Amino acid sequence: MGKTAHRAFDCAEGCSVEAALAVIGGKWKGTILYRLHTDGVLRFNEIRRILPAVSQRTLTAQLRALEADGIIERTVYPEAPPRVEYRLSAYGQTLAPVLAALKAWGDAHRQRAARE
Repeated sequence: MGKTAHRAFDCAEGCSVEAALAVIGGKWKGTILYRLHTDGVLRFNEIRRILPAVSQRTLTAQLRALEADGIIERTVYPEAPPRVEYRLSAYGQTLAPVLAALKAWGDAHRQRAARE
């Protein structure tokens, strides 16, 4: 059974970090958000190709959670077969500096780890 998302953050000062991580945390959400930020619009199967290790069920759950939090937008086109596209919402675009900072930190961390 999955973890229940927090709805009230009434603890100490660090709860803002907990609130942010409740929305963008998770094994795949960061990569999904970064790719939507850099690529703009992606279809479901494009995301699956980018993340071959993620199961269809997990990817669907992560996308639904991001959509429920207003971070991404899902557009379904009435075609046969249906085409579904994902993009960052205007609210999700506010994560751009966070994603850039995470990438910069990750790059530095990888370089540090390679030197050790």
